[in-house]
Order: sequence, then C-alpha cells, then structure tokens
Amino acid sequence: MSEPAAHTASTNERRRATVLVYSSDARMRERVRGALGRRPAPGLEIELVEAATGAELIARCDLGGLDLTILDGEATPTGGLGLARQIKDEIDDAPPVLVVVGRRDDAWLATWSRAEGVVHHPIDALQLTDMVVDLLTRGADVVMPGD
Repeated sequence: MSEPAAHTASTNERRRATVLVYSSDARMRERVRGALGRRPAPGLEIELVEAATGAELIARCDLGGLDLTILDGEATPTGGLGLARQIKDEIDDAPPVLVVVGRRDDAWLATWSRAEGVVHHPIDALQLTDMVVDLLTRGADVVMPGD
C-alpha cells in the first residue's frame, strides 16, 4: 500500500525556479513574462523577477538564489552580453545565462559572454520556453537555437 503513496508524491512534485529577466525595455521584459508564464512545462513552476538596470541585475545576482538569468543583449546603456560576462567573472556559483540578441550574426557574442544559451529578437515564445526549460532541467553546455 505504501507504493502508490510514494508514486503519487513523486508525480505531484514540482520544481520551483527563480528566473531573473534583465532589460532596460519594459516591453521586452513583459514579452518574456508573457512567453514563459508561471508554468512553462509540466512539473516546473517559475517565479520571474525583473531588473531594468545593470546595477539592479548585479545586486540581485549578489543575493543568490537565482536558477537562471535572461539578459537582453540590446539593453542600454549596459548590454546583456557584457553583463553576462561580468556575472560569470564576478559571481561565485553564477546562475546559467540566456542572452537575447538582435541579430543572428551576434550569436557568436554569446560564446564570448559565456552564456549557456542564446535566442534572437523578436521573442519567439516557443523557442524561448524550450530554451528556458532546457537550461533549467539540463543546465551546463551552451545551447544554440536551431535554424
């Protein structure tokens, strides 16, 4: 009789993740929020927190507890690509980074910035969601979107 209870507990478990979205553009942050929602995949619930400036982003990263950061490479005056590299250089146990770049030709900058993933503007909800779920469930290696 204890087996069904154990099985029920494991299937009802949800993974909770905190994802920070950085952009100087409130519309871009809203697009990410709308694309991901609160439950981007079965068993995965996310809390989105936002940063509109580079200083806010770094301060929030210093606090820890982030499972993923999504950074706008087109943000001004401080772009997400430079901030991604700064996070990787300066934050112990830095969270994985997903950058959003404006042009496909800029994807190589994700490698320079040490981001684990890259997607392109304009935000494609399915592509972004797949990338976020992949990074939150697998982690580590750089993930490039398919053409």
